Amino acid sequence: MKRPSLLPDNFTLALVAVVVLATVAPAQGVAARFFDGFTAFAIGLLFYLHGAKLSRDAIKGGLTHWRLHLLVFACTFGLFPLLGMALKPLLQPLVTREIYTGVMFLCVLPATVQSAIAFTSIARGNIPAAVCSASASTLLGVFVTPVLVGLVVAPNSSASHAMDSIVRILLQLMLPFVLGHLSRPWIAGWLHRRKEMLGIVDRGSILLVVYTAFSAAVIEGLWKQVPVLALAGLLVVCAVLLACALLLTGWLARRLGFHKADEITIVFCGSKKSLASGIPMAKVLFPAQAVGAIVLPLMLFHQLQLMVCAVLAQRWARRAEHDAVGGAPRGAVG
Repeated sequence: MKRPSLLPDNFTLALVAVVVLATVAPAQGVAARFFDGFTAFAIGLLFYLHGAKLSRDAIKGGLTHWRLHLLVFACTFGLFPLLGMALKPLLQPLVTREIYTGVMFLCVLPATVQSAIAFTSIARGNIPAAVCSASASTLLGVFVTPVLVGLVVAPNSSASHAMDSIVRILLQLMLPFVLGHLSRPWIAGWLHRRKEMLGIVDRGSILLVVYTAFSAAVIEGLWKQVPVLALAGLLVVCAVLLACALLLTGWLARRLGFHKADEITIVFCGSKKSLASGIPMAKVLFPAQAVGAIVLPLMLFHQLQLMVCAVLAQRWARRAEHDAVGGAPRGAVG
């Protein structure tokens, strides 16, 4: 039986199911402590496997394209926060103040890795540069995101709090990543034969964090504080942010004279935000009872960016095939 085209993917359905489960049966007491510990282990394992998966050849192959990477980083950590602040008077009335705090947190997160690379590949973009740029964005986010949280998300927080957050993220996320990368010579082959394992750990750890975060938020009265109209408003907020990011990254790439393959990479790496990094970071950076509302915009934006970028990637792929048949040069500026 063919899957309905409008039906969300299985992971999105699983996210919705976990939110419903946390709403009707939130983890409390001993169960909450167990899930917190198990979630921390799963996140550490996730970043360990990501570190082991990252090829040094891919890093070297992409490092030479420094102009592209600088533009991607500027869009990820500069353009997005500026958009969030500039659009705040227009968009904040559509949601609650707590949810817009989550929107600003979304704006300071690093780029996603797997989907940015996958969409770049489908659209015939610069894949080595996408691998390097998206991976480097994740590593930079360990240091940049806590600082930006202190500057634009929670400006009243102290510098010592930002440094404490960086240290905690380094220990919980970066240390497993580095250990994984150092162990790559011994386990890379084993991982290559079990590619599905990373996907299971990736999605499983996110589902665990979502369950524990929403459990704590539900106990604190999350759904009493978030009206239905605010959820509808959040969809509009995420759509506006994504549209602005896609249009501006493409425009900047063309204005700066990048080839089409590079433009595709810039758009997909500079306009996307990482659920896999964002949810663990939120758990470290914010109080447990606030994480549910904080990650709500990220969860919605994540699904929206996947659907829109899938359509965009297919459109670019068809155009590339048409250009190849017609004899147009793929590397033409534009």
